[in-house]
Amino acid sequence: MSQSRILPILGAGVVGLGGYYIYKSGGSPSAAEKKFEADLHRGAAKIKSELPNSSQTNARQEGAHYGKEIGGKIDEAVSQADKTYSSTKSQAEALAKDTKAEALKKIDQFDRTVEQKAAEAKAGVSSWFGSGNSK
Repeated sequence: MSQSRILPILGAGVVGLGGYYIYKSGGSPSAAEKKFEADLHRGAAKIKSELPNSSQTNARQEGAHYGKEIGGKIDEAVSQADKTYSSTKSQAEALAKDTKAEALKKIDQFDRTVEQKAAEAKAGVSSWFGSGNSK
């Protein structure tokens, strides 16, 4: 039961970490990846300096393994963010298209009203000067 809780918590942490690096890099996934790798190397160097020489190789291999694993999770989070962005973009475009169509419809309705009122005014002015149709 405790294992089933740990995986979502770790997954949320990885996604949060990915979001942090993407935010700090200004939204650029490649810059976020480079920043993450730089931080990973800095952390590995710090750990390496604190470990005895005999276990440095093992720690380096484990660090590389974890780095690849976390990098894969970050890539997955970036992919998901791209899908969300594309969906939101298409919804915004559809809304803009609908709004434009509605605005054009209202403009056409206004034009018809103006033309009708202008024709009525013209007929009224013409009748003052006797150019109206008298049958």
